[in-house]
Amino acid sequence: MTRTVLESKSKTVVIGFDEPFCVIGERINPTGRKKLAAELEAGDFSTVEKDALEQVACGAMVLDVNAGVVYNSNPNPNETEPPLMRRIIELVQGLVDAPLCIDSSVPAALEAGLAAAQGRPLLNSVTGEEERMDRVLPLVRKYNVPVVAISNDDTGISEDPDVRFEVARKIVQRAADFGIPAHDIVVDPLVMPVGAMASAGQQVFALVRRLRDELGVNTTCGASNISFGLPHRHGINAAFLPMAIGAGMTSAIMNPVRPVEMEAVRAANLLMNHDANGAEWIRFSRVLDAVAEGASFAEASQAAAAEGGGRRRRRG
Repeated sequence: MTRTVLESKSKTVVIGFDEPFCVIGERINPTGRKKLAAELEAGDFSTVEKDALEQVACGAMVLDVNAGVVYNSNPNPNETEPPLMRRIIELVQGLVDAPLCIDSSVPAALEAGLAAAQGRPLLNSVTGEEERMDRVLPLVRKYNVPVVAISNDDTGISEDPDVRFEVARKIVQRAADFGIPAHDIVVDPLVMPVGAMASAGQQVFALVRRLRDELGVNTTCGASNISFGLPHRHGINAAFLPMAIGAGMTSAIMNPVRPVEMEAVRAANLLMNHDANGAEWIRFSRVLDAVAEGASFAEASQAAAAEGGGRRRRRG
């Protein structure tokens, strides 16, 4: 079975067909978050600290780190993003033990993140664009890390799932030329908004099965893309995730601080027999009980994590 191994300094996370679904926390990303972008430009990392701790407490196994702030003082990301990426990574890995996903469209920022990261992070991302492959795949080889492969190329994002599959195949084949094995490639087949394309969900489920069966690769996605532009998005996301997991998807970049989505993931793990003896579901049910009594999901999750840590220390 395909196993994509991620590591921090002290923790290993495996993405795989026989593993619990890997939740990659999306919150450390200033895209669309004006307040966070302004804080980062001002050197204020308090929200990053809060997001890192909350996401891990709520169940994120990996944290995505994006430093894509467009500085008012300097709009050139090639100059501003690499040092900011390095600083955020150093901060986050000093707070939590989760492996990281280094997320940038700027190759220099990717390399700055790789140089700062401890362990074996996931690199996000490479596309099928020729220039992007030529820039990113050598970094993947140099640092011996897994990479997210996004199924678009120089022609853009195709609405045809067969075209997106062939782009994924091209990236896997090109990576092999660099000595990068298929188990170190996590394909993002690209989730289209179901509000704009009624077959978007069906397309993704079929693509994930093909990627698993024909290319033998793990998969991921930006889970919230499926509900973009629609009301009550979290209900749609919560329905989408178990269906994607049933089709074979092995990870997603998502918001773990949303209880309805995390409940769906926990239940799917149980039903897929990826939760030994239902232990995680039982632990999670206590968090939901605390939420029903008035606690916020983040508070309840942090309290449960602290209690669990205390019990482990006492046993030790």
